[in-house]
Amino acid sequence: MPTSWLDTVVRQTRRVSDMPYPHWASIFLNNPVRRVIGRPGTVIDGLMLGGDERVLEIGPGPGYYSTEIAKRVPHGRLHLFDVQPQMLGKARRAVEAAGCRNVESHSGDAGAGLPFPEATFDVAFLAAVLGEVPDKEICIRGLARVLRPGGLLVFVEGFGDPDRQSVQTLRELVEPHGFVLQGWEGTTWRDVVRFRLWPPL
Repeated sequence: MPTSWLDTVVRQTRRVSDMPYPHWASIFLNNPVRRVIGRPGTVIDGLMLGGDERVLEIGPGPGYYSTEIAKRVPHGRLHLFDVQPQMLGKARRAVEAAGCRNVESHSGDAGAGLPFPEATFDVAFLAAVLGEVPDKEICIRGLARVLRPGGLLVFVEGFGDPDRQSVQTLRELVEPHGFVLQGWEGTTWRDVVRFRLWPPL
């Protein structure tokens, strides 16, 4: 599949730095051209949020999806979790610049566990993140613990990402932990894969 010039730039940027995606290159992730092409709001619309959910976004980067999530949970809460404090700062500023105050940020490594109580969140959202997590098993186990029964787990995997996880790989990783595939949508740019934590409430 052919890739865009932006995919090429992102891949080259990734090659010159260790994982995760470097915060100093976030301009490539949150630029207006990518927003027009990628339409992050369309992805978040697909979550069908009711407005009062507690959402955990792991690896928000500079807030490409974060602002869209925060706008859709005006009576809920968005928790940002990232290994890079610099990225958390960028994402939080982006959300607040959009007029949203319903955000909290937490720094940590998702591959070392998640510092939240059991059944805290209604939704967990990871966009182009899981491939960068050193210990995926611990990450998924943590997600199963902090999501409420029936909670939604969403992965967005872009085709230009060198760490892209296939739908089959995602199923193999998460289904042993009690998740059931709810749906999958693919476009030229990305896969959006949704799971539910079984059993539902």
